[in-house]
Amino acid sequence: MAGNHSDPSGPDLALGIALTDLPDGGKLVGHRDGEPVLLVRRGAEISAVGATCSHYGGPLFDGLVADDTVRCPWHHACFDLKTGEALRAPALSPLACWSIEQRDGRIFVGEKRKKPSPVARESTAGSSPERIVLIGGGAAGFAAAERLRREQFQGAIVMISDDEAPPVDRPNLSKDYLAGKAPEDWIPLRSEAFYAKNNIELRLRTKVAALDVGARQVVLADGERVAFDKLLLATGAEPVRLTIPGADQPHVHTLRSLADSRRIIAASSTARSAVVLGASFIGLEVAASLRTRGVEVHVVAPEERPMERVLGPQMGDFIRALHEGNGVLFHLADTAASIGASEVLLNSGRSLAADMVIAGIGVRPRVDLADAAGLATDRGVLVDAYLETNVPGIYAAGDIARWPDPRSGANIRVEHWVVAQRQGATAALNMLGRGQKFTDVPFFWSQHYDIPINYVGHAEGWDAIEVEGDIAAKDCLLRFKRGGHILAVATIFRDSESLAAELAMEQSKA
Repeated sequence: MAGNHSDPSGPDLALGIALTDLPDGGKLVGHRDGEPVLLVRRGAEISAVGATCSHYGGPLFDGLVADDTVRCPWHHACFDLKTGEALRAPALSPLACWSIEQRDGRIFVGEKRKKPSPVARESTAGSSPERIVLIGGGAAGFAAAERLRREQFQGAIVMISDDEAPPVDRPNLSKDYLAGKAPEDWIPLRSEAFYAKNNIELRLRTKVAALDVGARQVVLADGERVAFDKLLLATGAEPVRLTIPGADQPHVHTLRSLADSRRIIAASSTARSAVVLGASFIGLEVAASLRTRGVEVHVVAPEERPMERVLGPQMGDFIRALHEGNGVLFHLADTAASIGASEVLLNSGRSLAADMVIAGIGVRPRVDLADAAGLATDRGVLVDAYLETNVPGIYAAGDIARWPDPRSGANIRVEHWVVAQRQGATAALNMLGRGQKFTDVPFFWSQHYDIPINYVGHAEGWDAIEVEGDIAAKDCLLRFKRGGHILAVATIFRDSESLAAELAMEQSKA
């Protein structure tokens, strides 16, 4: 997942640099024993940490230093400059840290520091659970389990997932992995050995039938009951299924799981043509990946512009032109009427050749368990600022959670991978009684060929879009505003400005 290190660049930090080469607030990349090292100076304090993000290898020199942290420019992971700890998803692994010595007006980087031995933190009185059950093996469920053990929680952790694979890097399933650019070992968030080593009971291919709130038990489909002291619902979302004639044929796919991605890859090896139904992020990422594999792709969607609802008309026009420039054929303001063995019939009357069909027409939160158990729901599971439901001790995170947004004052639900990871980590802390509000600014990224689009904030509607730069030149920043207030910011190749926008939103109370 992380990028490979090239030949070391910059000064050999073991030999030292002049203090004047690193001004206050400055950053510098050098190397120590062949490893790239980032030096950061904050007043009299100087830190030496790994120079690349532990997520996908983003260059931290191009990131943002805020207080005692550095943020990755690519996908907004955040690290502690003093300890290297990964503070914020999507990064999970810490950065290496080196000792620093100053003498004779020079800075020397010494030996790599050993990782400090973890120290168990006390849970708040009366809130120390013996067993925590996590329902869901996606981003939120995994992040909760990982954070619980990172916090040295000593009780039992049971993760129940109806998936056949351990938690995976889901964004990759429609991006590099589907395009054939990412190897298999990029996909698991952690190896299977991680769960055994950390005493996490991972129960795959296991369906939950009900929650017995009164008995504090999870009822499995086979009748087994699993007791819990604290529970996290992280059941995620499921693809909306087609209901048109022919939708149940084997060459019709959706994409949510690793198995789904593998089936599409297998089909693409012999397919000459594909029809993607839906011009969503998933649909268009699939279209880009299939074009990379040499498959002819037609995209069918009811809207006038792809992704206009989220990114506005200007970006929608750009995304359409980008895909058309890569050979994708659009059929907008149209929908599929039926699917045959080798073609899709549109409501406009046109017939499209289709050796394979991928439906990307949206997802819906999986709230059936919550509804049946009497948890409060409203187009998702309602939670408070601590991600706790109306039933004490039961939390929800990820695609199903609708939480109070501190900036808009509204209850929002966001289907973003990074949000789900960050909520899982926050829920884990709160199951340990830490009382931490979830205040993170939503963030996501989308990849189309070699063009990344970063988005921070949340805008379900706006009255103005300010465009800075040149969208067609792939150098731009868009501000989505309502009543003069910035709700969200989308960027292409303006990573530092995206990070600055995120920080400004975090600091805003409006």
